[in-house]
Amino acid sequence: MPDFRTPRSKVIGLGAAHSGVGHFIGQRVSAIALFFLLPVFLVALALNSGSLAEAHAFVANPLGAILTLATLTAAIYHMRLGVQVVVEDYIHKPGTKLVLLVANTLLCAGLWIAVLYSVLRIAA
Repeated sequence: MPDFRTPRSKVIGLGAAHSGVGHFIGQRVSAIALFFLLPVFLVALALNSGSLAEAHAFVANPLGAILTLATLTAAIYHMRLGVQVVVEDYIHKPGTKLVLLVANTLLCAGLWIAVLYSVLRIAA
């Protein structure tokens, strides 16, 4: 396979980071998971949430808790990967990019911890 890099880039070691495929697969897997989970979650929630007590009972049910955790885990992971791509593509200052990527990861981790805590609190 021909190498299209310039002689200078070969010397300083610039080239592909070799991490794009894992990111691509993660986005596709989470999108496929959401394609199946989200409609099931929304229909189940709509059928079981006429009131706050019914929504509480839905999440307290083991299947409802598992469905809620699986759906929101896939959604938060997919969101994190999507925002990461936007930041990497459109933010060019290295310091700003680093701050935004760390903030994105921490925000998504915080959201997931809040979801996990809430579901476990209701289900217990």
